[in-house]
Amino acid sequence: AMLNKGVTPLVPEQGSLGSSGDLGPLSHMALVFSTDQADLEEESGWAEYKGQVLRGKNAMQKAGIERLILGPKEGLAINNGATFSAAIGALAVFDGLYLYGLANRSAALTIEALEGCSYAFDDRIHAVRGQLGQIEAAEQIRNTFTGSTFVDTSGRVQDAYSLRCAPQVHGIVSDTLQFVRRIIERELNAVTDNPILFAPAEAISGGNFHGEPIGMAMDYLGIAISELGAISERRTFRLTDGTLNGGLPPMLVDHPEAAGLNSGLMMPQYSAAALVLENQTLAQPDSVHSLPTSANQEDHNANAMTAARHTRTVVENVRQILAIELYTAARAVDLRKRQFPEKHLGNGSSILHQDIRASIPYQAGDALWGAEIDQVLDLIQKRVL
Repeated sequence: AMLNKGVTPLVPEQGSLGSSGDLGPLSHMALVFSTDQADLEEESGWAEYKGQVLRGKNAMQKAGIERLILGPKEGLAINNGATFSAAIGALAVFDGLYLYGLANRSAALTIEALEGCSYAFDDRIHAVRGQLGQIEAAEQIRNTFTGSTFVDTSGRVQDAYSLRCAPQVHGIVSDTLQFVRRIIERELNAVTDNPILFAPAEAISGGNFHGEPIGMAMDYLGIAISELGAISERRTFRLTDGTLNGGLPPMLVDHPEAAGLNSGLMMPQYSAAALVLENQTLAQPDSVHSLPTSANQEDHNANAMTAARHTRTVVENVRQILAIELYTAARAVDLRKRQFPEKHLGNGSSILHQDIRASIPYQAGDALWGAEIDQVLDLIQKRVL
């Protein structure tokens, strides 16, 4: 009822170890929808309802939702278990799966803008290694630029790693996503409070609340997604470097004579690099760090909530990094088409380029690129691309 009517409890994102469950965040949530005989407003937490931040009791009354008086074991079941960590993990996996596919298409668009080599995506190369994610990524990239007359026209035998090895890097991201997805799906369907009641009348104490599976899985995913952003930024760098981009203007200024007078896309590449550097710190594992709590009864903690939050931030940063690559690659394609008007993009990359240009026309001179990159980001968030 709260979800349907838009009552959102305000929950602090810091302060949970992800062991003994996410006690703090879950308790803040429970304060809003649960009550006791005293029914004190100051003990009802806080919630957002129709744009207003209200006491939980007030928000529930305005939404017409009756608050619950909890029965035996219900309070403990609600605030015990690493379910906030798992929920953030589920969102990270959901978004990560989309960003992985988008990164494959973005890589294809960049490869065409740089007149890259298609040989590295031959299915036989990937079949003999046998890595499933790599095979899948190569196929997706290959299918995106199929039909292109830009690829294989530079005379190069092979490209730099950020182009040539995209399947190898993207592929292990896919494999990691699938592994973490299984961990998260099991956790979402798990009983993780303590003690657990078994029929007919037995209470058994255990440790299902311990968030180590989530913490460790989030560390894996944070590393994988950060690498998806790292190799994307390297492709953006090549697009803007006049010594590496195969004859395009430096920094992708509108025409070579503007080089030095205009900055071109220098600053967006800076921003991508800054986000990659931030991710390198955020991707350091959290699950290996522990401090004892509760008078040393809880002497090994999972740090799962921190791992999940860091991974969520990595995902948000990579979304921005890919927006920058897509924006940069679309501009590079326009400039390449000016050089070779008779050439055309591949089947999938042509649609990708058209979708970007339908919302964001080409600009000749320098501009506040951030506003246009934000438009690409909005297309990504709405899953239009």
